[in-house]
This record gives sequence, structure tokens and C-alpha cells, in this order.
Amino acid sequence: MKWKAYNELAWTDKILAPPDNYREETSFYIKILNKILSKEMSKQPSTMLHLGCGAGAHDYHFKRYFQITGVDISEGMLTIARERNPQVKYIKGDMRAVNLNRKYDIVIIPDSIMYMVTLTDLREAISNAVCHLKTDGALLVTAHTKEDFQNNNFVYSGEKGDIHVTVFENNYIVSETIYEAAMTYLIRQNGKLKIYNEVHTLGLYPYNTWQNIFKENNLKISQVDMNHLYDQYLLEDGQYKLKIFSGILKK
Repeated sequence: MKWKAYNELAWTDKILAPPDNYREETSFYIKILNKILSKEMSKQPSTMLHLGCGAGAHDYHFKRYFQITGVDISEGMLTIARERNPQVKYIKGDMRAVNLNRKYDIVIIPDSIMYMVTLTDLREAISNAVCHLKTDGALLVTAHTKEDFQNNNFVYSGEKGDIHVTVFENNYIVSETIYEAAMTYLIRQNGKLKIYNEVHTLGLYPYNTWQNIFKENNLKISQVDMNHLYDQYLLEDGQYKLKIFSGILKK
């Protein structure tokens, strides 16, 4: 699937989600990683694989601490990531199957695991992440769980020069394991309006399913709730609960 949001409309990410918006989130991830790795690794971790790296806004902050390799399936997002972070190596690839022939101190999937629409997809993504992880290295995944997820609405907006962008996003559960993110982009340039619509199909899995997959991959996982991250964008009385799963690979 080639999503407009991540290809021909990827440029809007620079207006809607500049790197400064990710400073608090990445700082939180770094604290979690440092805490779990300080007990396991004899030296300071230096290498990070970022699967589903998007436009590189997380990496803008991570690169101060780690040597990063980023992987994403959407060329539009990778183009922005390379502009933002020329010192980071970016590769086009599918997180379920990409093979970099290298192992890393840290593998992270902080913002895209929901695109694993089937249980097979999810298992393949986690298994492939672990295949790229050193023994005693750390995996970090940010995810929804079915028990916590609910229908919700978001609005994002930003402007630069004569361009104003507003995006409405409706998340709606359509089955036991699937939700849809319906997006409408309103883009005004020089006062002229263009409207783009797109629906993304996303996966939704119970807490025990996540735990079973981590266990299958020899990962000892703990979790931290992160429920406030999108509060400023939520409409009505919506909630957008997230869990940060993190742990160490043991062989």
C-alpha cells in the first residue's frame, strides 16, 4: 500500500510535526533504555536500529546519543528524514523482512507497529527486530492494546508562509483486530483549498498477544503507560492510551 500521507503529502509532516514536538517523547524513551541497559551491557550502547522511522523527527534527538540506522517503507518520509538527519543512514525496507546483516545494541519501533494488520505481520516484525538485536540488547516498542483502545478523533494544524495545513483523523474500531484511521487533509496555499482523503487499515491486539509474542522471542519485557502524548490533538473527551514495551534479549 502506498499511502498519500507518507508519500506525496509527506512534505506536510515538516509543518505539522517538526522535531521539537518529539523532544519529550524521545527523552522518555532514552531514560527507559538507559535504565534497562545499564544493568545488562558492559559498555555504553552505541548503535540503534529504528524500524518504521518515518520522517526522522525522533532521530533528530536520538542521533545525539546513538549511531542510527533508519528503515521505512515510504520513500516520501525517507526523503524528509535524509534532509533532517544527513548523518543517519536511511534504508527503504519493510520491517517484517528487511535484512541488514548486522546486529544492534538497540532496536526501536516507536511509531508504526500498528501498521502490522495481521497477527502474522506482527510476529514477523517482532521476530525480524530481534534478529537484528545483540544478545543483552534492548527492544522498545510503543503500541496500543485492544483493552485500552477506543474510538477517537484528532485534529492537527500548522502553517508556514502562505501554506496552512489542517488534518482531521478519525480512529474507529471495525473488527476484533482492526481499526481504521480515516484522514482528511485541508491544504490552503495562496488562499486556494485542496482536500485529500485517505483511510489507513491498522492492527489492534490484546495485551496477552503482545506478551506471548515477546516470550516467543526470548524477550523479558516490562511496560510503562504513556497516555498523555496526543492529548493536545484529541477532540471531545477522547483518550489515546499507549504502552511502551521494553526489554532485553536473552539467549
